[in-house]
Amino acid sequence: MRIAILEDDPAHARIIEKTLLQAGHQCQVYGDGRLMLRELHRQSYDLFVLDWHVPHVEGPEILGWIRRNLPRHLPVLFVTSRDDEQDVVEGLQAGADDYMTKPIRALELQARVTALLRRAYPETTRPVQPGFGDYVFDLHRREISLRGKVVDLKPKEYELALFLFRNPGSLLTHQHLLEELWGTSAIDTRTVTTHMSQLRRKLDLRPQNGVRVVPVYGLGYRFEVLDSAETPTNTNNDASP
Repeated sequence: MRIAILEDDPAHARIIEKTLLQAGHQCQVYGDGRLMLRELHRQSYDLFVLDWHVPHVEGPEILGWIRRNLPRHLPVLFVTSRDDEQDVVEGLQAGADDYMTKPIRALELQARVTALLRRAYPETTRPVQPGFGDYVFDLHRREISLRGKVVDLKPKEYELALFLFRNPGSLLTHQHLLEELWGTSAIDTRTVTTHMSQLRRKLDLRPQNGVRVVPVYGLGYRFEVLDSAETPTNTNNDASP
């Protein structure tokens, strides 16, 4: 999982980052709340670890922005030296999912993060074969079948589809997709737009098939798997999106 860490103390930041890297996560450390807030407009993360007092924009303000602008399921963990009971209550009431005081205890931090991720992503934390309904993935052959027929996909289209099905409900920014699939964010975001358009057409990603790709203006996309109540009944042969 991609985890953003807001911590202005270099020593504590290194401890948190090292602990989470050892647990297999990807980490990005920010020592400045204003910088982190700016990056959140173009980067996406699966979990946030926030300190309380940091330069320019403090942790509670970052938390407020996250709750107003990002999906509510994204977990937020406060890790701070503020250990007064009222501070804990204030942080949780502001929207944090958990609260941990310094000094950092590595195993406890890993356990808390794992618990938060398990609750937030119950499907993606299990080692299951990706796919949904009529969409079936063959990871060995790098193929996707739709209603029993293999879809002709280019290698990068396959990787994009696999990434979408493994991250349902998450905000996937253009930069995140470029970094994960192309290894850089220094190329034109129209590359993502073009591949996404082709993929939606080839895989027929629409509500009638139980899935949809939702554009998030100025940021990227959210891939959603619909339940039966949200899936419209197709009463004709119109296959247009």
